[in-house]
Amino acid sequence: MRHGKKFNHLSRTSSHRKAMLANMASSLIIHKRIKTTLAKAKALRSYIEPLITKSKVDSTHSRRTVFSYLQNKEAVTELFREISQKIAERPGGYTRILKTGTRLGDNAEMCFIELVDYNENLLAEKVDKKVKTARRRRGSKKKAVEEQVADKPVETTETDVTAEETMSEEVKSEEHEDEAKAEDKAEEKKEEQAEKKEESPKTDESEKTKE
Repeated sequence: MRHGKKFNHLSRTSSHRKAMLANMASSLIIHKRIKTTLAKAKALRSYIEPLITKSKVDSTHSRRTVFSYLQNKEAVTELFREISQKIAERPGGYTRILKTGTRLGDNAEMCFIELVDYNENLLAEKVDKKVKTARRRRGSKKKAVEEQVADKPVETTETDVTAEETMSEEVKSEEHEDEAKAEDKAEEKKEEQAEKKEESPKTDESEKTKE
């Protein structure tokens, strides 16, 4: 009976399946991305992720354990030198599966399987999204602060009151000056009119004497 045995045999014997997964894992570690069927990619993910977790502890024992699975010195050195440093802060989920459609001929589902930290395009998109959300949040905070300032009553200090008083005094003094100037002009006009009236009768008398 097959109680609790849920892994995919992939239509291969045990030795063939182990060799195939070891080769695929070595290729993924070296090239960071490979194309395969969806069933193989899911089997490879459960095969390689424990090995990547093992590489976080760089010791002779962990290197020998990983080498017993991969049987490839280049893949082991790449895993412990570069990949282990990139995934040091990631708590699992080191691989990503991207479906690409079906294959001509047998109509098998195809996909890419890749290491998450080596896809620069998706990492750049995530950074852009974070920047956009941060800008929106900042704008909303500014609006909230402006609304709070508008709701608060304006508090007048002593300096403001004294400034207003001095301004009002200056305005009043200017008004008084304008009124005094207007009065002076009116008096000057009156004097001019009086002088004209006095001169007019004299001219009339002179004309009469000439006649």
